[in-house]
Amino acid sequence: MSDLFKLSIVVPCYNEEEVLHETTKELMAILQNLVDERKITENSKIVFVDDGSRDKTWQLIDGFSKQYHFVSGVKLSRNFGHQGALLAGVTSASKDSDAVITIDADLQDDVNAIPKMVDEYLKGAEVVYGVRNNRDTDTAFKRGTAELFYKFMGFLGVKLVPDSADYRLLSQRACDVLLSYQERNLFLRGIVPLVGFKSAKVYYARKERFAGESKYPLRKMIKFAMDGITSFSIVPIKMIMGLGFLIVLISILLLIYSFVRKINGHVVVGWSSLMISIWALGGVQLISISVIGEYVGKIFSEVKQRPRFTIEKDIYTEKTQEENKR
Repeated sequence: MSDLFKLSIVVPCYNEEEVLHETTKELMAILQNLVDERKITENSKIVFVDDGSRDKTWQLIDGFSKQYHFVSGVKLSRNFGHQGALLAGVTSASKDSDAVITIDADLQDDVNAIPKMVDEYLKGAEVVYGVRNNRDTDTAFKRGTAELFYKFMGFLGVKLVPDSADYRLLSQRACDVLLSYQERNLFLRGIVPLVGFKSAKVYYARKERFAGESKYPLRKMIKFAMDGITSFSIVPIKMIMGLGFLIVLISILLLIYSFVRKINGHVVVGWSSLMISIWALGGVQLISISVIGEYVGKIFSEVKQRPRFTIEKDIYTEKTQEENKR
């Protein structure tokens, strides 16, 4: 593998005007150091992906792209979500990049891990995961739910890299395989391990958000977790079947118990037990229907085969074409 390669850093952005100046500054410094060390080419790029922002995010990206040769951008026609924005950036950048790194714009993921990822790539790894070595910046609730989520996904048979989010390096070949997966319900943390190839891990300390507010409130985190569960496992449906058999078994036992009580002359008509049974069974049925409906909804969105993102403007491709003409 050649020691000099083109690297693109894909950064999804949604209303990130408060952090964009600092993010650009830090990422450009990292790229310049790698160029000076003769590890990457001078036409390596930062690819900011504007995911339908309502603030001045795109104006800043456009301005930076004209001011700095390292900076480029992709503008989506509307908000497609974090995973769709990541995929759009990888799609554009992987066409002529030897490796692509994805990182969020909020600077919570330590950019100083990028040179370590590059070193692992140069050693032959085609997938390099950025893994948090602690969760000190998270609340106790978030740490607990994250740990529970990874354990539950492991129980369902889904292979995830614990404490690894969407901070990773992918070779061009790994990007091509990733893009061959066509599902619309995107959960890249689960898809990337399916790509295979030689992988490595780089550990880093998670930081506080530089500025602005988190784009992943509790509601979105729950939805994201549900997407991960229902996109990679049918165990919940099997659990519903098991629950159904258990309820039937309990019903048979209660029926036998009722007969025994009647024979012994101890018949007690209880309003409470009747109402509890009705409400309990009704709740189980609604939960079961909801879980099945979640899977049906996934099928509904997949069979329509709608685009996972729509690119309105691609400065990255424009810049690359201009550089190739020189």
